This record gives sequence, structure tokens and C-alpha cells, in this order.
Amino acid sequence: MLKILIAVDGSDNALRAIDYAVKQAPNYKNAFETHLLNVQLPVASGAVTRFVERSDLDRYYQDEGTALLASARQRLDAAGLSHHHHICVGNYAETIVVFAKDKGCDMIMMGARGLGAVAGILLGSVATGVIHLSAVPVLIVK
Repeated sequence: MLKILIAVDGSDNALRAIDYAVKQAPNYKNAFETHLLNVQLPVASGAVTRFVERSDLDRYYQDEGTALLASARQRLDAAGLSHHHHICVGNYAETIVVFAKDKGCDMIMMGARGLGAVAGILLGSVATGVIHLSAVPVLIVK
């Protein structure tokens, strides 16, 4: 069984990756296991925890992640594809790669941001970071 991690940030680009996975599903004799992952950046300042309870921060991360995963989950449900959804907190690229390794994923799939080669070099990107850090294939869907 092929295990695929699809990084989802709620963008149209991420939904294109979902649509691509749905379109490819019939090509596999064995079903693939799909993991949707939304990564939330941690609150920048440690001082925030003096004013905000940890449980409130955790609830915030869960609420934000759930909202950003909703459209992707609906599309997979409509296609009849089972999936697992996860929300993590951390650096985008590192968290995606570590999560994929921990779950034993065979592939990471994500949407392209569409900045083009020059902008991608100048600005950097999550996709570029994932490609450089990942030991498994990374499919970028444009």
C-alpha cells in the first residue's frame, strides 16, 4: 500500500494537489493511504504563554488547522477516498518531512506556489525546503 502525505494550507494550490490525487487514485491497483497535514507556525514569542493558556493556544492551532483542512477533506470524501488528517505546529518544511518519515510515507505531495524559478530562488519556499530535506519523492502539483 502506497502511503501519501499531502501538505494542505487551505490554498487553491493545495487543493490542486488534492484533485490530482483523486484523479490518480483509479490508476493504483492497491489503494493508497492518504494523510493530510496542516502545519501551523508556533506563536513567535515565549512571552505570550504568560498571558495565554497553553490549552487556548492548542485549541487555536486545532481550530485553524481544521478550517484549512476542510475543503481538502470534503473533496476526498466526495471521491470516496479514505484519509487521515493531522495538524502539527512547527517550521513548515521540517515538520512536513519529519511527519512523513514518522508515518512511513512513500511520497509527499503538495501544491506549487507558482512563483516561478527566479522568485522561488530569491524568496525561498516551503516546497523547496521539503524537496531539499526529504528522503522520499516529492511531487509538486502546479
